[in-house]
Amino acid sequence: MSFATDSQSIPAAQYVRVSTEHQQYSTSNQEDIIRDYAAVRGYEIVRTYADAGKSGLNVAGRESLRKLIDDVQEGNPGFSAILVYDVSRWGRFQDADESAYYEYLCKRAGIDVHYCAEQFENDGLPTSTIIKSVKRAMAGEYSRELSSKVFKGQCRLIELGYRQGGAPGLGLRRMLINLAGESKGELDRGEYKSLQTDRVVLVPGPEDEVQTVRRIYRLFVDEGKQESEIAAELNAEGIVTDFGRAWNRGTIRQVLTNEKYIGNNVYNRSSFKLKKKHVENAPEMWVRKDGAFPALVPPENFFVARGIIQERNRRPSDDEMLVKLRSLAAEQVSLSSQVIDAADGMPPSAAYRSRFGSLLKAYQLAGYIPTRDFEYVDINRRIRAAHPPLVTDLVRRLNEIGATVSREADSGLLLINGEYSAELVLSRCRPTTAGSLRWRVAFEGRVAPDITILGRMDESNEHPVDYYLLPVMDISCPRLLLCETNGAFLDTYQFDTLDFFTTLAARRRIEVAA
Repeated sequence: MSFATDSQSIPAAQYVRVSTEHQQYSTSNQEDIIRDYAAVRGYEIVRTYADAGKSGLNVAGRESLRKLIDDVQEGNPGFSAILVYDVSRWGRFQDADESAYYEYLCKRAGIDVHYCAEQFENDGLPTSTIIKSVKRAMAGEYSRELSSKVFKGQCRLIELGYRQGGAPGLGLRRMLINLAGESKGELDRGEYKSLQTDRVVLVPGPEDEVQTVRRIYRLFVDEGKQESEIAAELNAEGIVTDFGRAWNRGTIRQVLTNEKYIGNNVYNRSSFKLKKKHVENAPEMWVRKDGAFPALVPPENFFVARGIIQERNRRPSDDEMLVKLRSLAAEQVSLSSQVIDAADGMPPSAAYRSRFGSLLKAYQLAGYIPTRDFEYVDINRRIRAAHPPLVTDLVRRLNEIGATVSREADSGLLLINGEYSAELVLSRCRPTTAGSLRWRVAFEGRVAPDITILGRMDESNEHPVDYYLLPVMDISCPRLLLCETNGAFLDTYQFDTLDFFTTLAARRRIEVAA
C-alpha cells in the first residue's frame, strides 16, 4: 500500500494509555505503531490524548479518555478518526458492553475508532464485530486473572511475614531486607524498594514514639480514659501522629485496634478488587502471620483494649438505650442532642432518632419531660413535608401558561424564563401569649433569589394562608417578623394566592408593525 500525500491526509486523534508509571516507554511504543498505521492509511495525527499510569478497568481517573469522549460529543472536534494501539488500550472494562458503549458514542458522532495493532479491520462487518467482542472479553478477563494472581502472591508474602504496603504507623518503621534476610536499611516515607526480590518488614521505631504507643494503651486500659481524652492530653503536650498531625478520637482508635502493635501481620481486612466497591471482609477471610514483627505492647493489653471497644460498639437493645438515656437525664439539668453526643458511653443522638423515630419520642419512652416545649419540631417536620408538593404545583402552573422553569443545581432556586429566580419559603405560624399571630423568616446565609415567595402558614400550620412576593431589592434586613397586619410597606406585596405571580411569567407575542 502506498503512502498518501499530505493533501489527501485525514485528520485523526490518537489515544494512548499505560496502567503504571513504570511503563515509561510504553506510550512511545504505542505512538510508533499508530504513526506507521496512520502513514499507510492516509491519516494525519492532529491531537494526542494520553492517560499515563491509569488503570483501564473504568473511566474514573482517565481524564484524557473522558476529554476525548466529551470533545467528540460536543461536535466538530477537529478530527475524523481515533487511532488506538489495540482493544486493551481502549480499556479492560469488566463489562464488555461499556467498552462498546464508548466506541458507539464516537461512531454515532461520525468518528470511527481504529485499533492499529489488531489483526482485524474495525469495519463493522460480522466477522470483525465477533473478533472485537472476544478481544474485549479477553481484555477484561486478563485483568481478573492478573488480580487473582497478584492477590495470591501477596497472601503468600504476608504468611511469610513480609509487609505489603501502607504506612508503618507511629512507633514502627519499614526495614528493607534482601533474599538472605539481611537488612538493607530503613525506608523513609515515600521510599520504595528498587529490586523485586527485596522484601519489607516492620521494626520498632524511635524510642519516644514507642513510649507514646505504650502510653496510649496504659491510659486506655489501666486508667480508663476515653480516646478523645487521650487525644487531648497528647495534643496539649505537642505530641503529634506519625504524619505530623494533631491526634483525634479516630487516630487513637487506630493505634488501639491494629494488630501490628503486637507483631501480627494481617492482610485482606477490606477489599477493593478491580476498582469496584470497598468491602469490609469477615475475620475468617483475613490473611495473617502472627508474631511476624517485634511487639511494641503486651498482647494482653491489646486484647483488653479491643474487648472494651467491641463491647462499647455492640448494638444495644431498645431497653438498654432507654436505660442509658434515663441515667443521663438523672445526671443532667436538661437533655439535648449536644449533651447526649458529649457523654461518654452513650449512643449518639442520631442513633436515638434512627431507632425511635425522633429524639422527642425517645425522651417520651424514657420518661423524660423536656424543660422546653418541643412541639415546634413536629410542626417544622410537617412544614418541610408540605414544601415539595407546593413547589411542584407552582412549577406545573407556570408550565401551563407557557413559562419555562428550571432548577439551579447548587442553590435549588427556580429560574423562570431564563430571566429571574424565585424561591418558595414557608413560615411557621407562632401564636403569642396574648393570642396574636407572628411569622418569622431569616434571609442571611441563603442565596438571595430575585423574588422570595413567603408563604404564611395558618394557625394549624397545615396550609399557607397567604403569600408575600418580596423582591430582593426591598429586603434590607437579615430577619423579618410579620404580624397579622404589617402596614402598607409590606402588605403591598401580600396576595391571597399565587395567581398574580404566575401571571407575571406568562409570555406575550409581540406583533411586528408593518
